[in-house]
Amino acid sequence: MGGALMQGFGGVPLDIFDAVPAGVAVTSGPEHRLIYMNYAYQEIVSARRLGMPIREVFADLRQQSYFALFDQVLETGESVSLNEMPFELGDRSSERERFTSTSLSKISLGNEEGLLVVSLEVTSQVDPAHGLDSIIRERRRFLQRYQSLLQLKTQAVWVTDAMGGVSEPSAGWRRLTGQSWEEHRGNGWLNAVCPDDRELAMETWASAVERHDRLDQVFRVRTADRVYRHVRVRGVPIVENGEVVEWVGTVTDIEQEWAEQRRRELLGRAAAATADLADLDEVLRALSEVIVPAVSDGCGIYLLSEMEDESVTSPFIAERVANTVRDGLLTRPPLRIERFEPDSDIAKVIRTRRPIRSTFPPGAPPPGAPPAGAEEWFAAVGANSTAVVPVVVDGSVAAVVAATVCGDREPLTAADVDLLARMLDHAHAHLSNAMRFQRTQRVALALQNYLLPDPPRVPGLEIAARYRASATAAEIGGDWYDSFVSPDGSTILTIGDVAGHDLAAAVTMSQLRNMLRGLAMDRREPPGDILRRLNIATELLDDEDTATCILARVEGQDESARWVRYSVAGHPPPLLVTPEGEARYLEGAVNPMLGVAYDMPRTTAVASLPPGSTLLLYTDGLVEMPGEHLDAGLERLRLAAASMAREPLDVFCDLLLTRLPMAGKDDIGMIAARLPDPGPVD
Repeated sequence: MGGALMQGFGGVPLDIFDAVPAGVAVTSGPEHRLIYMNYAYQEIVSARRLGMPIREVFADLRQQSYFALFDQVLETGESVSLNEMPFELGDRSSERERFTSTSLSKISLGNEEGLLVVSLEVTSQVDPAHGLDSIIRERRRFLQRYQSLLQLKTQAVWVTDAMGGVSEPSAGWRRLTGQSWEEHRGNGWLNAVCPDDRELAMETWASAVERHDRLDQVFRVRTADRVYRHVRVRGVPIVENGEVVEWVGTVTDIEQEWAEQRRRELLGRAAAATADLADLDEVLRALSEVIVPAVSDGCGIYLLSEMEDESVTSPFIAERVANTVRDGLLTRPPLRIERFEPDSDIAKVIRTRRPIRSTFPPGAPPPGAPPAGAEEWFAAVGANSTAVVPVVVDGSVAAVVAATVCGDREPLTAADVDLLARMLDHAHAHLSNAMRFQRTQRVALALQNYLLPDPPRVPGLEIAARYRASATAAEIGGDWYDSFVSPDGSTILTIGDVAGHDLAAAVTMSQLRNMLRGLAMDRREPPGDILRRLNIATELLDDEDTATCILARVEGQDESARWVRYSVAGHPPPLLVTPEGEARYLEGAVNPMLGVAYDMPRTTAVASLPPGSTLLLYTDGLVEMPGEHLDAGLERLRLAAASMAREPLDVFCDLLLTRLPMAGKDDIGMIAARLPDPGPVD
């Protein structure tokens, strides 16, 4: 009704007052220019010209002193209510005096401030002979309604009865959702609410109605153009004589506000989830758990080898290190190494470093959109869209994120893809640190494996060795093992651990191992004497270094009569396992660690080795757990080894590494020797 002046206040378009039976007018600025009048207000004061100061517009009002209240409300911000105020207009003749009840409230109009005037003619109420009580009550109720809306400062009006059923048409709701009056009346409005939000929206509204509380909730509605947007719904009860007679409220589109808040929250969660992780696989898995279900229903992350780059032109291999789906969704196949063709979306993303988003009928993705091996899963869960986003770290594509949305959920949007990319960027520092850690650890592990020799082939004796690097340390460690055949034909087994987890420890480890091999080859003497000589030699090394060690010599050529001579220098004891499943520690010849009491004599012990038995030497990473006594870890190892006594030696070693709980903060080394099995036990 105000043409170019039809701006709103607090986000409220002024035309929502057009059909209101209470008179509504709006003025703007210190001159109180009249910028809006609804039909009911014109019925009270007659048609007036807009855009002029209100004193000029209503120059014919005989009560000119009322306009001082306009200045007062605009200056102080305090609302004023005038009940049953007499008014006379010079150009309107009347045989009786007229009365209005009017409220003046300060409002914001964007660039300037103004006043909201709500006026109700109450002449009939003052003079009952000339009016109907029902009309008075109705108009008073509308006055309450729009005064309440002024407090809410929102838009899109709705009205329900006292029990919460929509009782009047809402043009704003129709424009937003496309629902007709017949479709949204009563509880029909719920059909426009997103199915995922519907139950909570209904419960929240029912609770507000029951408790007579104000309503303030956020949910998604399907708009007229068939997309879902977040809205804030607010409402207040209208109370007469202590009873709720109806509810009035607003619906405000807050999609942009919600998206920004969600973006900030997810970026913060992505950074926090990866902050304290060093392992690249763990960082990527943590990111996938933030992505699901906030952004997608499923998320797979594929880690590329360092050889892969933007020149991908042939099938290549990537490792799926994250495989996260929302609760209730069919799980995907286990983590594995997968092969990708050069025309797949993942290969294209690696080449271009640009994300690819695909939307398709549920369960029917186009070729190349599903990651390798995921076609059946896409069909089973009704996938409707996917986004493949590169993880660029320090200038290289380190991994690829494949996010999927399923079923009736709104497909992934361009905004979702942008959010995924921002989440990855936000975690860049943690990803970069994890990649550097992984590369350093890989180099350290390669060096460690180079320094640790393969076991020799010894007739009548099977030997297996294993080494597992710490999951949390990037540098080479001090754990070591060795095995060789001495000049007299006996087999030497050694294992040790140098204190520390850095390059200095690795250098000391290599020096000790080489010196021990030389001393054991030099002459035949008890292992304790050899360790004494080794300990003396350590004085030539850094005097702050200490180490633990076991030196064992397997002797005897007759398979029915074999034994081991051994000496222990501060190291966990050897474990002997018989084929019958009996396991015991060899607890003789216990001596101080290397690096102390340099010329102190060291003892040697002897133990027989039954046919088919296994002798296991290991480092403390296999048995130590934080906060636990070492004896508990030793007993755990003894029971596990006894239960696997008849497993092939390689399987025996692998199972110990996979089945025993480990802290992962220390390297693990082990070397095992097994005598020929005499055959099945009766």
